[in-house]
Amino acid sequence: MRHIFFFLLIVMLSPISWGADYNKGVDAYERGDYATALREWTPFAEQGNAIAQCNLGVMYDNGKGVEKNPTEAMKWYRKAAEQGYARAQYNLGVMYDNGEGVLQDHKTAGKWYTLAAEQGYAIAQYNLGLIYANGEGVEKNPTEAMKWFRKAAEQGYADAQYNLGVMYASEEGVLQDHKTAVKWFTLAAEQGVARAQYNLGWMYDNGRGVLQDHKTAVKWYTLAAEQGDARAQYNLGVMYNNGEGVIKDYVYSHMWLNIASSNGHQKAGEYRDSLAKKLTPQQLERAQQLARECVAKDYKGC
Repeated sequence: MRHIFFFLLIVMLSPISWGADYNKGVDAYERGDYATALREWTPFAEQGNAIAQCNLGVMYDNGKGVEKNPTEAMKWYRKAAEQGYARAQYNLGVMYDNGEGVLQDHKTAGKWYTLAAEQGYAIAQYNLGLIYANGEGVEKNPTEAMKWFRKAAEQGYADAQYNLGVMYASEEGVLQDHKTAVKWFTLAAEQGVARAQYNLGWMYDNGRGVLQDHKTAVKWYTLAAEQGDARAQYNLGVMYNNGEGVIKDYVYSHMWLNIASSNGHQKAGEYRDSLAKKLTPQQLERAQQLARECVAKDYKGC
């Protein structure tokens, strides 16, 4: 499901006389007084101000100061979108994409995403890339997907950076280039995208696009594992078992394999049970206790 993007609150309007009243709505919204914000912004929206119209759309969309009403949200988004306001165009695209307040229509979603994307709106560029990558409402087109992901990625949009990495790594819409894949995975991983952290760990683990470096692989696997990525948790278990990038430690190997198994990794349980035969009863009890403690800490600092 795509997500609605909230509006920029601090905006100076024209004519200048509108500014003070508009900002009363801003102040009210920031205090959580949504009813007052709605009351202050409605006159501007009714006079045709696109930013205020988009704000009202968000409030109706999320039930802020008013009963949630997707149809009313659509009305206000459309008014702002038809004036060329990129955020409203994006939000309208989301509504069509998700079938909220309107029948689901990926083709129309793509139309609105395109209008916002052509204005440089990064999240619309990313969503448009998804539409072309998945063939939703348009013919599947990896090259076009790549184009829009790149535009969003170059603005620092982390999910687009991750998707570019995947496309370079898997030779989808572009010639395979592991070095470039590593570049994009790194940018996304540094912003905390767990999937990118896992993939970057895998690239270092296997020497794809970089010199093989198990220690660096462990670093990225750990960051992904701390976010609950079962694949990274499993790979950490394997690396502790083999002593790759870390000192060999069957207890910690069992701990990570146990955690990965509990998070649905299919191979982890089998690997864990095989490893358990190498442990003393005391070591096994310690490994299980560490796993419980790690889960209680949301996998941080394990």
